[in-house]
Amino acid sequence: MINITLPDDSIKSFDNIPTGMDVAKSISEGFARNCVAMKLDENLIDLNSKIENDSRIKFITLRDEQGLEILRHSSAHVMAEAVQNVYKDALLTIGPVIEDGFYYDIDMPPVSEDDFSVIETEMKKIIKEKKTFERIVVSKKEALEIFKDNTYKVEIINELTKDQEITLYKQGSFTDLCRGPHIPHTGMIKGFKLMKISGAYWRADQTREQLQRLYGTSFFDKKALNKYINLIEEAKKRDHRKLGTQLDLFSFHEEAAGMAFFHANGMEIWNELLSYWREEHKAAGYVETKTPLMLNRKLWEQSGHWENYRENMYTSVIDDEEYAIKPMNCPGGMLLYKTKSYSYRDLPLRAAEVGLVHRHELSGALSGLFRVRAFHQDDAHIFMTPDQIEDEIINALELTDRLYSKFGLGFNLELSTRPKKSIGSDEQWKQATSGLQSALDRYGKKYVINEGDGAFYGPKIDSHITDALGRTWQCGTIQLDMSLPERFDLAYKDKNNEKRRPVMIHRTIFGSIERFFGILVEHFAGKFPLWLAPVQAVLLPVNDALLPYAVKIQKDFLQNSIRCEVDSSNERLKKKIRLAQINYIPLIITIGEKEKESGTLSVRTLDGKVRMGVKMEDFFKKILDHIHTRDLEKIF
Repeated sequence: MINITLPDDSIKSFDNIPTGMDVAKSISEGFARNCVAMKLDENLIDLNSKIENDSRIKFITLRDEQGLEILRHSSAHVMAEAVQNVYKDALLTIGPVIEDGFYYDIDMPPVSEDDFSVIETEMKKIIKEKKTFERIVVSKKEALEIFKDNTYKVEIINELTKDQEITLYKQGSFTDLCRGPHIPHTGMIKGFKLMKISGAYWRADQTREQLQRLYGTSFFDKKALNKYINLIEEAKKRDHRKLGTQLDLFSFHEEAAGMAFFHANGMEIWNELLSYWREEHKAAGYVETKTPLMLNRKLWEQSGHWENYRENMYTSVIDDEEYAIKPMNCPGGMLLYKTKSYSYRDLPLRAAEVGLVHRHELSGALSGLFRVRAFHQDDAHIFMTPDQIEDEIINALELTDRLYSKFGLGFNLELSTRPKKSIGSDEQWKQATSGLQSALDRYGKKYVINEGDGAFYGPKIDSHITDALGRTWQCGTIQLDMSLPERFDLAYKDKNNEKRRPVMIHRTIFGSIERFFGILVEHFAGKFPLWLAPVQAVLLPVNDALLPYAVKIQKDFLQNSIRCEVDSSNERLKKKIRLAQINYIPLIITIGEKEKESGTLSVRTLDGKVRMGVKMEDFFKKILDHIHTRDLEKIF
């Protein structure tokens, strides 16, 4: 008899060896139809696997995030089979699940999005047949024989050890090298779409074969697919690169690939962001510092960057000595700390820096402001005693919350632990990770643990913000570091006047200011709140005779620090209004004879509402209060 323990600790007993699907059906047929895979004693496996021993089971359903990942993994196999049916000589390589979908790298003749309908039609046939996914275990010799005509699969198989278990998955006559697990049958794929195609090198090596990378996505129902497609279409409208050009915010030029040029309008937003950042940091007890852009190799060797980050750094030789442009601000911050002697009474010391850093990114990875080679980090280094760790982490989390909320951005937290490539002792990592986890538990906001994704010098807490479309972006980070203070021999005197080593936090909130800027462009869809808008008001005289009066009023706006322009063009008023709306100017003010005589304003806002006869004094009071509080709500 086989006893199966369910998540609620109830037990199901079977006289014969059951499969996971048998157990699911014993609960109910309806429940079984919603099951995707199962965790058997924490091992994720297919539902059709046999359960030969007493076990604890947890079912992965179509409502679970892991279930969607498995569906997309299976969808990649369906797409691969469809491609091989259409393009007989196509050679498959690998096809992983990625965020929001999947892709498959295939050695085949170039195709375009015009060819997607043919592949999708073939995929529909495979899905309609409800082909089951069958797991097959073979030896290395057998695997090499099965895939002897595919040099890519052979290369992968040859890298495995002789005795290593090799698993294949079969759906009908199609077989692929795969670890699994998979959905019970292809019919569970209810909504799918091929999204785009790009070039890719085999194993990301530019000296190897160039492949076609086909991207797709899939869902358990068509409604979810349609919702996702609508989200993609809305995201295209909000593309920060498109809006950056339309609103004259920034540009990129081949003379400085991956390095943004900010225009006058963009700088207005940039300066407002930093003004708010500085205001909040000063109130939170930070001082602001600045360190050099380039430092010598000796420093980077001391910090560990030369050994662990060298491939991402730009270097130069000056007076026969190697230098590197800083990829991070941290080592310079260590030197600043060492310029003085500190007592425990001086700690915590919170030093912030908006530092320009450079990191080498492959040209193919560059993407507007989201992935650049030169960017500004809103860094901070907090030096403290061990007993201050929790309080300082919580203070940093609260500051993060205040800054994000000002933009209407929610956020989630993720604790990342020690990676394979790291510096520091096991004890240091244990103490640092424990410190972060204790602070998060005390802070009380839900968080997830991301094993092995910490920085090479310490564990970290990452902030993932959520924008207006529900997309998440990793921006802020809090990294606890016990290694750099030791490498740079940092010290303070304790109550007994004995030398002690401080603990240090690396911390950013915006992260890359360029990237955060791009996120805000898309979050607000170019319609920035009044306090951030590059042009806050535009005056539209209805005729040339009123132009001098409009210029006179503009001076009042500028004296009140309201960014205001006058449209002195010869265009008709209707077109002037339309142009101001296209440029998302929050306050569109019409100046006619009536307004001049009464000393009032006719104010149009981007929601289409017009307010006539607004008294100048009342207008300035309301607008200045709205700007001062950095309000996100409607102006009127």
